[in-house]
Amino acid sequence: MPGSVRTTRAPVKITDVAAAAGVAPMTVSRVINTPDRVSAATALRVRAAIEQLGYVPNLVAGGLSSRRSRMVAAIVPTIAHPMFSEMVQTFTDAMRQAGYQVMLSLAGYAEGIEDDLIRGLLGRRPDAMLVTGADHTPPMRQMLAEAGIPVVEVFDVTPQPIDMLVGLDHAAAGAAVAAFFRARGFERFAMFAAGDARARQRQRGFVEAVRQEGGRVLAEPVLPAPSTIAAGRQALRDLLPHLVERTALFCSSDLLAFGAITEARLHGIAVPDRLAVCGFGNFELSAMSEPAFTTVNVEGAQIGRTAAEFLLGRLLGGTRVESRFHVPFRIVERASSWGVAPHSRC
Repeated sequence: MPGSVRTTRAPVKITDVAAAAGVAPMTVSRVINTPDRVSAATALRVRAAIEQLGYVPNLVAGGLSSRRSRMVAAIVPTIAHPMFSEMVQTFTDAMRQAGYQVMLSLAGYAEGIEDDLIRGLLGRRPDAMLVTGADHTPPMRQMLAEAGIPVVEVFDVTPQPIDMLVGLDHAAAGAAVAAFFRARGFERFAMFAAGDARARQRQRGFVEAVRQEGGRVLAEPVLPAPSTIAAGRQALRDLLPHLVERTALFCSSDLLAFGAITEARLHGIAVPDRLAVCGFGNFELSAMSEPAFTTVNVEGAQIGRTAAEFLLGRLLGGTRVESRFHVPFRIVERASSWGVAPHSRC
């Protein structure tokens, strides 16, 4: 407005917070950077003063002076997938409790995006990094290996991880589902898989195990990533001409499985009498579907906790030496495969 005078309040300093809380400035710094070194009562008083005064810590300056940013970068494809969202939540909670903030980036499933993210995040000098998968381009593997920070790869297995690994053997999970169906006498199979690397590994493990035992794979379409219910419905429509005898269907995601079951019901395909279905992920909808469907359970929360433990063990200078962890999985049997007796013939 004409004639108005703009005034700028001096920024709140750490000494102002210390005075308001009745502690030394170093104590305020510890509450911000290493809260585990301060009593709960003192930390509560300091945080109350920070909130009251509107103090914003200069984390960049602090990181420059100590050569530590107190920031950890994490790259995941999506947080729409429950397994990834559970992993991110538990990982973030554990890092925050230790005084680290997590900078989360979503890579999606398109090629080249992860490389740009890794390059950009390393330029911000994180203290550590979590990356999803173990299939990186050679330049990115070299960049991560030479970054001089702890790196943990999650959700994949590889004989040569960059640093630390919290992995899931997706091919073994697919083979386990094949064995589950074969034990119930199935000879005809189908597999719906999204086009991302992990889903394709599940598909490979399933299809190879089926064929090794003499089973017949009717269809194994690769669908767009990420998985959707709509893609599962369309894939089931395409499979309809083959469903003349009882068939076992494995889907690389519960979303695909839910879509397939929904479409099967619309076309009068009885589940599990004509079509037995198994998904992957143990999402809430797998238990809430009608019928509820069999799925592969993987503890995404455990992946996040273990990844945080590995990184913190390195960052905090502990004696922890573990750097490899293979995440277990289990098949949760529900109505979509009940009534199919083991060792019966289809």
